[in-house]
Amino acid sequence: MSDELLHLTVLGSATPYPSAHNPCSGYLVSSGKTRVWVDAGSGTLGPLQRHVRLDELDAIWISHLHADHSADLLTAYYGALYADNHLVAPIPLFGPPGIADRLANFLSNTPARSPLESAFAVTELHDGHQAAIGPLRLTSRAVSHGIPAFAVRIEAAGKSLVYSGDTAPCPSLTELAEGCDVLLCEAESAQAPVEGDPVHHTPEDAGDTASTAGAGRLIVTHVGPFLTPQQAVARASARFDGPVEYAAPDATFSIG
Repeated sequence: MSDELLHLTVLGSATPYPSAHNPCSGYLVSSGKTRVWVDAGSGTLGPLQRHVRLDELDAIWISHLHADHSADLLTAYYGALYADNHLVAPIPLFGPPGIADRLANFLSNTPARSPLESAFAVTELHDGHQAAIGPLRLTSRAVSHGIPAFAVRIEAAGKSLVYSGDTAPCPSLTELAEGCDVLLCEAESAQAPVEGDPVHHTPEDAGDTASTAGAGRLIVTHVGPFLTPQQAVARASARFDGPVEYAAPDATFSIG
């Protein structure tokens, strides 16, 4: 996409592992010629390349370090340094605290540390972190997932997309999503846990978060294995009056 609208392309939305036809969580967000890979779950590097080469990415943003949101960074590292990509500079990588050492520890096969920073220019996220990537403005907020995890609001051309990452309903996500044009919200849980604190949304939770935030449109994603996409959309629609859609793999949504 080369126009100035904000675009969301779904690379995958499965959890906790890829299906035969749906990789794990990963999205391409673009405006004009600027392209950001948002979450790099298992299997998403393949479909990413239908739209952009690794050496054409402007940045990568990672919500948290569970494998279904970050595992393809490992293969992206090899693609960036040892294949047919030609980086002019390391790819800016925004992710939770400790992301660089976590990746390097996995990639290092000798006493010497793998040259992770040759592939990725790492910036650790914190609550309220802001970044400008071309025309895109990214604001990250810490959310409730039992480990360091973040949601992000991406704005361009007067339009806004908020991505929940993985999280239980929480005030920081609702605040981040206030008045957004599109809320891309996980709906992993078929029901709230009987014991312990929740770490995911149910579809009803997603509808409630969208409604409370005053979002213009809700796209449910990260639908768990005990729900169908149709069930997730129907259940979220019962709690949110606006349009509700499903983040089907290969779908592209234009915001604007």
